[in-house]
Amino acid sequence: MIIEPRIRGFICLTTHPKGCEQNVLNQINYVKSKNTPEGTKKALIIGASTGFGLASRITSAFGSGAATVGVYFEKPPAAGKPASAGWYNTAAFEKQAHDAGLYAKSINGDAFSDEIKQKTIELIKADLGQVDLVIYSLASPRRTNPKTGITHNSVLKPIGEVFTNKTVDFHTGVVSEISINPANDEEIANTVAVMGGEDWQFWINDLKAAGVLADGAITVAYSYIGPAVTEKVYRKGTIGRAKDHLETTAKHISEKLKDINGKALVSVNKALVTQASSAIPVIPLYISLLYKLMKAEGIHEGCIEQIQRLFEQRLYTGGEIPTDAEGRIRVDDWEMRPDIQAKIAELWLQSTTENLAQLGDLKGYHTDFMNLFGFEVPGVNYQEDVNEMVAVPGLVS
Repeated sequence: MIIEPRIRGFICLTTHPKGCEQNVLNQINYVKSKNTPEGTKKALIIGASTGFGLASRITSAFGSGAATVGVYFEKPPAAGKPASAGWYNTAAFEKQAHDAGLYAKSINGDAFSDEIKQKTIELIKADLGQVDLVIYSLASPRRTNPKTGITHNSVLKPIGEVFTNKTVDFHTGVVSEISINPANDEEIANTVAVMGGEDWQFWINDLKAAGVLADGAITVAYSYIGPAVTEKVYRKGTIGRAKDHLETTAKHISEKLKDINGKALVSVNKALVTQASSAIPVIPLYISLLYKLMKAEGIHEGCIEQIQRLFEQRLYTGGEIPTDAEGRIRVDDWEMRPDIQAKIAELWLQSTTENLAQLGDLKGYHTDFMNLFGFEVPGVNYQEDVNEMVAVPGLVS
């Protein structure tokens, strides 16, 4: 079939298998071009099919030759209906990994459930024995707690007062003002339940109890802080409460892992175009301005550049892992440079529908968004018939 993009808001309803495959190949080739030091040898990536999770799996496998287990929740293809992008990403990754002689298997299902946790543990026991790295990179709008059976839904809201600021429709380039009402206590609690650290804690508890964490194992979850211009809706909003909980959970997990010389860390990453970030008001405008400045300075990074640098310059240096005063790894350091942030604050006030194309990198934002779904990827012929029925080679049934 010939597959064309069908956009609805901040999601694309179609995906392109060849475009997704080329995206993965580009990331693999980037990692291969780097002299990544000795790192993980057996890695579990929870949320392995897109974004930072996919980049973590690629960096583990092609940076240090690691065996990888990926857990994700993706829609398989049906005749005439493309799969979700993460399905095609995983299929492309596992094909390349297998061709390179690397172990790569995956489990598709609800990572919040006890069933998927136990299935993952059984796979690790049978094939790898133990893992030395656990990446936690789940992004979901809802979660059913396996202990209570309650389903929680997250919200993107400020806390305490109405938030009013600029935003941009990155499809049309229209800059407008948006107001968001504050969250109530129940919405805050639900957002923390979905996006906080509880499920990460459950995973590590189960993995440790099963004896599948190697001595000295590291587990890393991903977070974001961001600038003053977004903090009321992000870091001081409902998502920020969840991130605070995630970071506190890292300390609790580290205590639990002391007897196996393990450690839990939160890596604060750069703002990037993802489905999640595209849904947050003001973030697309901020990222558009940020991209323009960082590209001009030669310090722009996408997911794979961020994670490769995290592994090479933070996690696997052979020495102490550098952290900030709160114990967090910071690879948002280039984004948060004072000169970059001062310039963004200046441009933010100036930005309008008429001048954003000049002040920011709206085109780059839109291209990155389309790339998430396999569209607008250089080197792909979108007029060709493609087979939507792509299998994931290492999928465990």
